[in-house]
Amino acid sequence: MPVSPHIRKYDHVLLDLDGCLWVGDEACEGAADAVTALREGGAQVLFLTNDVRHAPEGFVRKLWRLGFQASLAEVVTVGAALQFHLAGRDRGTAFVIGSDALIEHVDAAGLRIINRTPFATRADVVVVGAHEDFGYDELRTATQAVLRGAELVAATRDRTFPMPDGPWPASGAVLAAVETATGRTADLVVGKPEPAMYEAARDRLGPGRMLAVGDLLEVDVAGARRSGLDSALVLTGGTTRAEADAAHPRPTHVADSLAALVLA
Repeated sequence: MPVSPHIRKYDHVLLDLDGCLWVGDEACEGAADAVTALREGGAQVLFLTNDVRHAPEGFVRKLWRLGFQASLAEVVTVGAALQFHLAGRDRGTAFVIGSDALIEHVDAAGLRIINRTPFATRADVVVVGAHEDFGYDELRTATQAVLRGAELVAATRDRTFPMPDGPWPASGAVLAAVETATGRTADLVVGKPEPAMYEAARDRLGPGRMLAVGDLLEVDVAGARRSGLDSALVLTGGTTRAEADAAHPRPTHVADSLAALVLA
């Protein structure tokens, strides 16, 4: 399958997952063919996601299940990036709002998890990410810990992510609740559009011309621009054609889908 000439010039392509390769549990039409074409055309592919609900291994399994070939080394998650940043500090205690996968990343960074203990409100660090069982008790504990001086660390500021029945709240919505309750702004945010994710991508891929592809102007396109990369916006997720046309500065490329972007 031939690759479009304006994409053929890139050595590396960073691909978002939600809203770019799939929505919910359905692959976007032609996306698997587009990824295959990129590989056959000689580009290195890296999957870059702000989704904190699953471990990298879980994303590899989903990629294969939906028709995409992928290895663990080709998946960079915000959880893994968060683990990298937390590992570079003194050991301490952490209260984590998030999935089991996010908790495991924080634990692997060397922090002692004190969720569901009497000491949770005295954690040294509060880590915030979205998960489907988020509840008021977690918000209360996080609020009390931050007001007692805990560092506030967030996975992302993503407001929503696309699902077949409409947008679902993402980590940014949970973070907004904690910031509002405490009057504090997060001390560290790791996921796109912050540079940490793109630094991790460069570390894995090495030198070469790089294109970042995603479905959100304020996340994927903004992150690429901050990191000095070309960007491609696909309209299969959280951005409409009207929003893309009104964007300033504009993405380097805009396409109705990944397939429309990549395939000649």
